[in-house]
Amino acid sequence: MRLFVSVDLPDGLASAVADLQAEFEDASGLSFTDPEQAHLTLKFLGDVEAACLPELEAELAAAVDESEIGPFDARFEGLGVFPEMEYITVVWLGVSAGGDELQRLHETIEDRTTAMGFEPEPHEFTPHVTLARMDHAGGKELVQEVVRERDPTVGESRVEAVRLTESRLEREGPVYETVASFALG
Repeated sequence: MRLFVSVDLPDGLASAVADLQAEFEDASGLSFTDPEQAHLTLKFLGDVEAACLPELEAELAAAVDESEIGPFDARFEGLGVFPEMEYITVVWLGVSAGGDELQRLHETIEDRTTAMGFEPEPHEFTPHVTLARMDHAGGKELVQEVVRERDPTVGESRVEAVRLTESRLEREGPVYETVASFALG
């Protein structure tokens, strides 16, 4: 199973995410994520054997408890890119309110999963929602212009749970299914 740990955006924000993605539609080289599946990844785990699931679920539940984070409001706004403006691979929507809580959740999940043998994150955690991946630089200038000039607000969401998600790669793109959910607080 290909797994990751995430916080989902509510269905009510999907149209705002799609509207924001539309601002990049003339940029060649971008492949957009499905706004109906918009989420913020706390930890990518990769391929996991089904036999590991009980231990993984127990460790994730412990990590969420250890974070001592209760339900909170997150505000999704602002744009950014990875790794840098001159070499873009990902265009993302940022988080203004709720970033500290997301950081803490990431840290406790990272500690527990790396102790289990999962690879540590190769770079510093930045709370974000991926809007698009850049396959080639044909539309780089347009992407740079929109990211520099726009400071969009997509909306707010009450974060009440973290979920363990399976990603199945299908011809139409990835399909996400919840394996387990862990309530905050």
